[in-house]
Amino acid sequence: MSKGKNIHLYLMDGDANGRIKCTLANWTGVAYKIPRTELEKCRERDDLKWSGCYFLFGTSDETGQNIAYIGQAGIRKNGEGILGRLFEHKRNPQKDYWTEAVVFTTSNNSFGPTDISYLEHRFCNLALDAKRYIVKNGNDPSPGHITEEKESELEEFIEYAKLIMSVLGHKVFVPLTQKTETKDPSAEPQEEQELFLSRTLKKLNLTVEAHAKQTSEGFVVLKGSVISPEEDAISPGNSKKRMECKVDENHILQEDVLFSSPSSAAEFVTGKSSNGWVIWKDRDGKTLRDLENKE
Repeated sequence: MSKGKNIHLYLMDGDANGRIKCTLANWTGVAYKIPRTELEKCRERDDLKWSGCYFLFGTSDETGQNIAYIGQAGIRKNGEGILGRLFEHKRNPQKDYWTEAVVFTTSNNSFGPTDISYLEHRFCNLALDAKRYIVKNGNDPSPGHITEEKESELEEFIEYAKLIMSVLGHKVFVPLTQKTETKDPSAEPQEEQELFLSRTLKKLNLTVEAHAKQTSEGFVVLKGSVISPEEDAISPGNSKKRMECKVDENHILQEDVLFSSPSSAAEFVTGKSSNGWVIWKDRDGKTLRDLENKE
């Protein structure tokens, strides 16, 4: 099983909505969460003028989707490193979407150009694989050429960075569904239980068949599910999701979609009000309500 972690969060402005410095026991890394409006206050911080990687986070005005841009910055002749790069982005009208930055550097300024290139490459691909945020990077960053020893060291840094990023409120690296560890350390991680829905829509002469997983965040309808092409008096939120989600010409969902409850997920699939606790079943035909009551 995963061991507990001791994370230190320092509210630099005495405000949970202000700047936050994050460190972790036995880790040389340092992370900062900096609201765009508070960037000016960071000019005197030497470690923000060093080498590292950074994330710009915002929200799309058109779709409401989360946006992330991932970059790297090395030490410059003017000594402005990461901080100088953030100010450049703040002045860039094409990057006016971001409202806060998260920065990763080290307490001993140990990152070289190859290190940050590798980290940028891995962070970008992890974010793309998770499919939580629209990643605004135009090109896939090059991983550079590193030794296997350095790769092992940087992968350990990445594992800590993934943990801290979630603590700071961004699940940019976290897929909607994932394997969970068992109590037996020798056992393989277990997949979250899959649930199924099958309903014939007589009016449309169509059978919708969906599969989903219940997670710590809610209920996820999985890619490959067939959803109703029509809807009848459903919630505005689900109506919007049905319009915005990716579905092919055969009404097959092309992405995972997260919901707050099983009933909301069932409504999304069937296009009408549905009781998710009885319509979602496991492979043996047991309803979600029966499964939860059994626990």
